[in-house]
Amino acid sequence: MYFPQLFKSEDFNLLKEIISENSFSSLITYNEKILSTKAMMQMKELGNDLFFIETHISRANPVARKIKEGDEVLCDFLGAHSYISSSWYDHINVSTWNYEEVQIYGLVEIMSDNELYNHLKKLTDFFELPQKCPMTLERMGAEFVEKEMKGALGIKIIPTDVKIKRKLSQNRDEENKQRIIDNLNQSHFSNDKIISKKMAELKK
Repeated sequence: MYFPQLFKSEDFNLLKEIISENSFSSLITYNEKILSTKAMMQMKELGNDLFFIETHISRANPVARKIKEGDEVLCDFLGAHSYISSSWYDHINVSTWNYEEVQIYGLVEIMSDNELYNHLKKLTDFFELPQKCPMTLERMGAEFVEKEMKGALGIKIIPTDVKIKRKLSQNRDEENKQRIIDNLNQSHFSNDKIISKKMAELKK
């Protein structure tokens, strides 16, 4: 990640927000060549800003066939993001993109069957309990769940390096920041509204 000091953040609450709201993210590894897949990730807090990431992928996935205990991987979480047109400035400049992102480098630990079951239960409960007729693991039945689990690889990722980037036009003067905010507010894209709100909050 290109990581200018101006856009660096150490806000643990921001990290949690980005991960929780953008949990279907990129899992990237290297084994002879770069491999990447999308995976649903959960953050497990341990206290004192310590945490690890839980995820699972199909054993048929090329990443699963190459990944092993102790490997270093990268989890890349892209938060809200918006195009920033150079036409909004009061001077000639280039267009750019505002966004929030978390990158977590970490070491792989392969889950036990019990850990994988607990991970899948937490994940399923989170998304299913709000449904009208939740399909929980209990409703699926132990035999079915155990059969499906054989096709999944559970992974814990223990962070070794964490980067939180918040690029919200901090390199612009107040007048041009406001012009960006005003133009984003006129957009019909939801991400533009989110970035506009975050920029306004950052100005306070």
